Amino acid sequence: MNSAIPIWPANPRIAIVGAGAIGTFYGARLALAGAEVHFFVRSGLAAMPAQGVVLREGTAVQTLPPARTAVCGSTGEIGPVDVALITLKNTANGRLAELLPPLLGPHTVILTLQNGLGSDELLASLFGAGRIVGGLAFIAAVREAPGEIRIYTPGYVTLGEFKGPASDRVRWLAGLFQRAGVRCEAVEDLAEARWRKLVWNIPFNGLTIAAGGVPTDRILASPEWEREARGLIDEVVGAAARFGYVIPPDFVEGQFEHTRRMGAYQPSSLIDYLAGREVEVEAIWGEPLRRARAAGAAMPRLEQLYARLKQLTEGRR
Repeated sequence: MNSAIPIWPANPRIAIVGAGAIGTFYGARLALAGAEVHFFVRSGLAAMPAQGVVLREGTAVQTLPPARTAVCGSTGEIGPVDVALITLKNTANGRLAELLPPLLGPHTVILTLQNGLGSDELLASLFGAGRIVGGLAFIAAVREAPGEIRIYTPGYVTLGEFKGPASDRVRWLAGLFQRAGVRCEAVEDLAEARWRKLVWNIPFNGLTIAAGGVPTDRILASPEWEREARGLIDEVVGAAARFGYVIPPDFVEGQFEHTRRMGAYQPSSLIDYLAGREVEVEAIWGEPLRRARAAGAAMPRLEQLYARLKQLTEGRR
């Protein structure tokens, strides 16, 4: 697939594959900005079109009306799109080979905002590297009910090509998010951006589970757990350096500052754990550990956390 098409559409046709908190939030914002957005929904299919989408951030409420909330129970109902935005959990990646083909036209871009490591490579192996753009969503949001999203901090999005520096299509995608009121930037190295996201995901998604199912404010209220979080981050920073990625101290401190402002926030992995669902253990903790080991980086704290999370989540589907 070519990395450019003759004209990048101002109001593209977009499929949201995975309408949880993140997919619903970005899909609604993009639709309100003029894009033609179709939500692929696995649960709550009837509720979303009946009420539309409601986004709550503090006292502010933003609504995508029912008439503009296109919800489908299969990707076949949606058909070819300009952008297939993947916000499924990595634990559902076994379904991608079945779900995505109906959405693909000759110039369809597959944009994955999935957590952890490995999704870019999987999608490239299935559909070709030329289609794949990866992104990181630095956001705190939860789905309170189908179509009802609570935003604790809107954060920002970074986008990059699976292979190579930022391209015209990445800048076009970033412009779509910016027009939708989402802070977004194109990055020159997607892999580096993914390691930066792990600075938050590895400690806070993991320790909220390992500490007994507690929100992030409880982690930071405990000197012992905060030390463990900082130790894990030190390991992530050290592993990233093995790949040539420098993560500065001010970025690390910024993650703690943002987390303190979130209050009693439950990360997505904790929500899945408390609900008895499968947790993205391999993508967020297992794959980074394996890649770090292969690069010669020791991560003893992550080894212990990974083993504990596997034990706590064993047998879930």
